[in-house]
Amino acid sequence: MTEVAIIGGGPAGLMAAERLAQAGVAVTVYDRMPSVGRKFLLAGRGGLNLTHSEPIEAFLPRYGAAAQRLAPLIEAFPPSALIAWAEALGQPTFVGTSGRVFPKALKASPLLRAWLGRLRDLGVTVRTRHDWLGWDTAGALRFRTPDAETSARPDAAILALGGASWPKLGSTGDWAEVLAAQGVAVAPLKPANAGFDVAWSEIFRDRFAGQPLKAAALTFGRVRVRGEALVTRHGLEGGAVYALSAALRDAIAAEGSARLWTDLRPDAREPELQAKIALTPANQSLANRLRKALHLSPLETNLLREAHGKDLPSDPAALAKAVKGAPLTLTAARPIARAISTAGGVDFAALDARLMLTACPGVFAAGEMLDWEAPTGGYLLQASFATGVAAADGVLGWLAAEPS
Repeated sequence: MTEVAIIGGGPAGLMAAERLAQAGVAVTVYDRMPSVGRKFLLAGRGGLNLTHSEPIEAFLPRYGAAAQRLAPLIEAFPPSALIAWAEALGQPTFVGTSGRVFPKALKASPLLRAWLGRLRDLGVTVRTRHDWLGWDTAGALRFRTPDAETSARPDAAILALGGASWPKLGSTGDWAEVLAAQGVAVAPLKPANAGFDVAWSEIFRDRFAGQPLKAAALTFGRVRVRGEALVTRHGLEGGAVYALSAALRDAIAAEGSARLWTDLRPDAREPELQAKIALTPANQSLANRLRKALHLSPLETNLLREAHGKDLPSDPAALAKAVKGAPLTLTAARPIARAISTAGGVDFAALDARLMLTACPGVFAAGEMLDWEAPTGGYLLQASFATGVAAADGVLGWLAAEPS
């Protein structure tokens, strides 16, 4: 019987395992952790965002430079297919107000339990605490286990080892050196959907760390994002920041810093704000004027001081302008270990159309270890699932073409 090894028990690896097992292939999933799907469970801690409901014409450009390469893979396994898959596992979904798609249970654990049950029924073997080390001189897969080193010689293999974010959950990125030694082109791994450092004053950091900016709009370059941002002791986190993180990260790498503009009242124009401020008595404190006229919170008022200096202008026009554009200097992305996802990875030029490594015939790659990135909102999981399907189909096509 044909045997395929899948290294990595995240969404891409498990989806590939299901696809192959349904085709009658004997599948063994190897994972370095004591259980599979650990990062998948983390992704569902605040509500498992499986995919997004927007039209495919708007969906695909979310993948930026990798959109053209990912397009046929996602079109072959689109959001509708992922939703149908989840519902077939007894996990109905719903579309949130933002267009994001969630299972009604919201958590990842019920879906993962049902999925692992299906894989067991299909005969998939799962071997945990198997840390992949590469290949031996005879071409066998090497694994380190708690007891000893072991090896396997499957007919084909799929690598689905993830990126390098949240390494304590298993995705350390140490596979990059192993593949580079085999002549596989690997783009440097970088944090994606990450927060950024801001040199807050000590008083601001101590007083406001952990508080959210709920009604702001963030602008970098020509891109403006509405959403929530969270002030941390280090700087800024949150969905609105993550949506801009790729451009911000690359700008910091090139220039040493990036200026992020914050509009604290995005639903009002400057003349409207100016008129409201002008109605407040000039002899009141600036904080009181901003609170009464614009309902600015202490966090927002003090963020203005971080951006414009301690002595804000008292003139209504200048003050309105400051509220509409507060520049924050970002000095570094947060470490990759704390990022939601990873950019960089196996270069698509190192893969054929089936996602097989051209330097390693019979070895395929899928998921976050490929060189793509996307914002949060369901795009990360969608591409992981879709590339898992594509790699499995690639294996089946390659095995069918190989002489017996």
